[in-house]
Amino acid sequence: MTINGVSTTQRGQEQYETFFSAHRGKRISRIMYDFRTDNGELFSTVAPTLTECRKRRDEWLKSRKK
Repeated sequence: MTINGVSTTQRGQEQYETFFSAHRGKRISRIMYDFRTDNGELFSTVAPTLTECRKRRDEWLKSRKK
């Protein structure tokens, strides 16, 4: 998803990957999500599920149109 810390997500594309983290001794999975709009704006988030990531993206897109 990144090269030297810079997102490789192309315009109109989404990319995501699962990673694991430890919290209070438990191993939990998270999704790292990037979406780039057609005009080049990048949205990034980390959430427990892909569905939650897309929900956050949709809310962000809605707020950008106002």
